[in-house]
Amino acid sequence: MQFPAKMIHSLFLVNSSGDIFLEKHWKSVVSRSVCDYFFEAQERASEPENVPPVIPTPHHYLISVLRHRIYFVAVIQSEVPPLFVIEFLHRVVDTFQDYFGVCTEAAIKDNVVVVYELLEEMLDNGFPLATESNILKELIKPPTILRTVVNTITGSTNVGEQLPTGQLSVVPWRRTGVKYTNNEAYFDVVEEIDAIIDKSGSTITAEIQGVIDACVKLTGMPDLTLSFMNPRLLDDVSFHPCVRFKRWEAERILSFIPPDGNFRLLSYHVSCQNLVAIPVYVKHNITFREGSSQGRFELTLGPKQTMGKGLEAVLISSQLPRGVLNTNLNPSQGTYNFDPVTKLLSWDVGKINPQKLPSLKGSMSLQAGASKPDENPTINIQFKIQQSALSGLKVNRLDMYGEKYKPFKGIKYMTKAGKFQVRT
Repeated sequence: MQFPAKMIHSLFLVNSSGDIFLEKHWKSVVSRSVCDYFFEAQERASEPENVPPVIPTPHHYLISVLRHRIYFVAVIQSEVPPLFVIEFLHRVVDTFQDYFGVCTEAAIKDNVVVVYELLEEMLDNGFPLATESNILKELIKPPTILRTVVNTITGSTNVGEQLPTGQLSVVPWRRTGVKYTNNEAYFDVVEEIDAIIDKSGSTITAEIQGVIDACVKLTGMPDLTLSFMNPRLLDDVSFHPCVRFKRWEAERILSFIPPDGNFRLLSYHVSCQNLVAIPVYVKHNITFREGSSQGRFELTLGPKQTMGKGLEAVLISSQLPRGVLNTNLNPSQGTYNFDPVTKLLSWDVGKINPQKLPSLKGSMSLQAGASKPDENPTINIQFKIQQSALSGLKVNRLDMYGEKYKPFKGIKYMTKAGKFQVRT
């Protein structure tokens, strides 16, 4: 496969107000006016996340991701696999978050020197070079208050003096000579369910996006294997480069030498609808009568198929029709809020008690003489289920080879709602 002369030409960071607050060019400078095509697409999009990820222009392609209310817009001059660029942009965001704690406009502006140093190391002549956090931290030391003060006074930088040890080994994601007094390996299985439920309660679509995030602090060069009770559940799996793919294909076992610290071991997808259990049900009665200035609103929530685990941090939101002036609702638990300007109704339910199901009932005031709305509002639900992976994925065992000590091991499961909609 022949690669183009340069993969990424320039990078622009755009805030939620539509201002370019940082730009980085590899080789020649691309004019900011190229972003006008992006701003036009942004104006046409109904929601910030609906901006097309790939925008063709007469001489360039603009490939963007939206993270933490910041658009990261890469400028490409020749055809490149878009997912390659999108993956790199996500790596950039994750690196900023790892270095600065948060990835916000303020944090990027406060650490602008480190940001440029990182971008210079992560992309060499337009191609990804060092994208592993371990390697970058040896190349460029993360900012501390003391280091920032010293650098300001002496004019020095955060760039390290020596080449990272990992860059010279066959395991470039792990530095050599790692030592810990407490050896521990924690894994978080986090699943996000996207679903659309119709007004009768039937599932139109349902799928699960899952990730396994790891925090590994082990001395030396450990070799780990992670096996699952039911690995056949996993579909469309994407691995960290440390995973030995041949072993996974042959035995469905994850075998890897882990990076030091936090990393994403794998992400996966469960799209088979009969494998996706819907953990919450909604009973609803939302009515608008023709010619009446009153409407009825009734909503009751309950858990189902949660394997005995409780639903927590439940939050309901619904965009009511424009004809609704105000609401007079009574929640059995939690608090609700209705914004008469945006017509957004939100109800913070909290934790659901299966013995006493939460409900929100009352009336809506409508504009006099307004016609009945064309369609009923959709209900968006957010929730969390601790210690449960909705797909039923379970880790069987974690073993370590190559080192003599016994590490402390822990595995945690969590399910949360992604885009979860109920039509009424």
